[in-house]
Amino acid sequence: MPVIRRGYLWFSGALLLLVLAGVGPARASIDDSQCIECHDEIDYETYSASVHGRNACNSCHYDVVDIEEHETCGSKTQDRVETCHRCHPDEGRQHFSSVHMINDIQCSDCHSDVHAIEKWDGAKERVVQVCVGCHDGTGYEESVHGRAVREGNQDAASCADCHNLHQIEPLGDPDTYEYRAFHTETCHKCHADQEMMRRNGVPTIAVLTYEESYHGKVEALGSALAAGCADCHRAHDILPPDDPNSSVNPENLPETCGACHPGSSIRFAQFLPHADHGDRENYPVLYYTWLLMTGLLVAVFSAFWLHTLLWWRKAYWSRRARLLSGDYHMSESTEPLKPYRRFTNLDKLLHFSMMASFLGLVITGLPLKFHSAPWAPAVMDLLGGPHRAGLIHRICAGVTFGYFGATILCIVSFLMRKKPGESLLQRLFGPDSLMPNWRDLTDIRDMIGWFFGRRKEPTFERWTYWEKFDFLAVFWGMFAIGGSGLLLWFPEFFGRFLPGWVFNVAIIVHSDEALLASGFIFTVHFFNTHFRPGKFPMDMVIFTGNLPKHELAEERKDWYERLEAEGKLEAAESRPAHPLVELAGHLIGLTGLGIGLVCILLVAWGFVAR
Repeated sequence: MPVIRRGYLWFSGALLLLVLAGVGPARASIDDSQCIECHDEIDYETYSASVHGRNACNSCHYDVVDIEEHETCGSKTQDRVETCHRCHPDEGRQHFSSVHMINDIQCSDCHSDVHAIEKWDGAKERVVQVCVGCHDGTGYEESVHGRAVREGNQDAASCADCHNLHQIEPLGDPDTYEYRAFHTETCHKCHADQEMMRRNGVPTIAVLTYEESYHGKVEALGSALAAGCADCHRAHDILPPDDPNSSVNPENLPETCGACHPGSSIRFAQFLPHADHGDRENYPVLYYTWLLMTGLLVAVFSAFWLHTLLWWRKAYWSRRARLLSGDYHMSESTEPLKPYRRFTNLDKLLHFSMMASFLGLVITGLPLKFHSAPWAPAVMDLLGGPHRAGLIHRICAGVTFGYFGATILCIVSFLMRKKPGESLLQRLFGPDSLMPNWRDLTDIRDMIGWFFGRRKEPTFERWTYWEKFDFLAVFWGMFAIGGSGLLLWFPEFFGRFLPGWVFNVAIIVHSDEALLASGFIFTVHFFNTHFRPGKFPMDMVIFTGNLPKHELAEERKDWYERLEAEGKLEAAESRPAHPLVELAGHLIGLTGLGIGLVCILLVAWGFVAR
């Protein structure tokens, strides 16, 4: 058996070598001299000097194995693509999957000089010449790319640099994501190469600024409508901005922008699509806007995170010390659980509207802010894509403007209900007002002193200083986030009378202020209302409208005493909330808490992933 097996292996190996070597009586019977006796249209000397010169004629016309039969039947391999693919398998695989194969474009349609083909030296002009033989080269040949190719610049984009040589894929429907992504990704292949761009004197910031723009972010997240490079600069007839025929010439920009933004004006077109806010020399307004917003973020977070940390340390350590000492006394007040009304139904409705719309704005805005984070595409897909998320974002913005308008009316109503003999200023800065006053400064002083064991914990009136800050922050937020959001929501309208660079400023303000608001709410505000001793998992007062008497007497002692002195304490008594109201409050509050904590984790992940 071993001898038979070895003999079989020897025979198989020898047969395989013969096949690979192409040895056989059929091939040996044909000589090129026999071919040129009839095919005098072929210049054999030119063919011998070509890249195919070492190949025998029947290397390609492999079915010609007998001259007499060939004289009668001809060759089936004439102009057949599989002839080329036998020696060029990689190019063959690419060609078979290309749009050329679908449209029956054969190898010889491009390589028409197959008998005189020379070794390609990589000259891009030859590629262009072949392509324009079928495709209209008008536009490309006069473009910055076409001119550079003619001048011999090997960095310049030829047809093959964008569409490939053999694997030329169909672009498909212009309204699909794949179609637009092709243009943008194709441009980025060269323009993201900083060394190549420096070599050719082309700004290297273009790709980065596009990717950080709204267009670039939604394109990266799957938008089929986002403007790509070719939407502004065109695909083939790309001309410098100073050329009157250029799509990005200042005179032509309203028309270019108007393709996506109907009604664009010359002012609107002054938007700076590739502005770098870190470039102080060229974009000072954007630089100082970014610097101001960054300073605001650092100042607010530094102050309030430190305040929160000190409060956490003092509150939890003091509570632990009381428990260790055996001081389990809650309050000196009788009827400690008796409910007192703090918020009206309108207050609760406004807070719910604020909470729901704020969470909606954050969820739909975070994927754009951190579009390069691994989780951003998944969240965007969960929302139904960039444009569905944009619709949700605008609906939530509409709710935000609605509750803010209602709040303004409530403030006016509050000021108009002043007591007899009470001035408007007294009403505005009185104890029932959310406007900061001198009392808040003393409360802040006493609170900081309590943090370090230098003072007693302050007793508060109806509103604490951090609650007033939360309330007034909404006004700043509406100016910063709301105002900039309106500009970005209706750019064509505001572009009629505002210069385009204002939208660049609006993007910076909107993005950074949104980060400030969400970071503050999900850390500082969550500690104040969820994680303080006695508040976890949440302070239910905003859902029930009531707070128990012991909490009123302990945390807002000065308000309690004022109500008692004015004889209004009894009028503030309330009925306990319905159990279903409490259940709904817990469900809504815990849901909001969970979403907020997930969002702050995503923000942290987004910064790490940058």
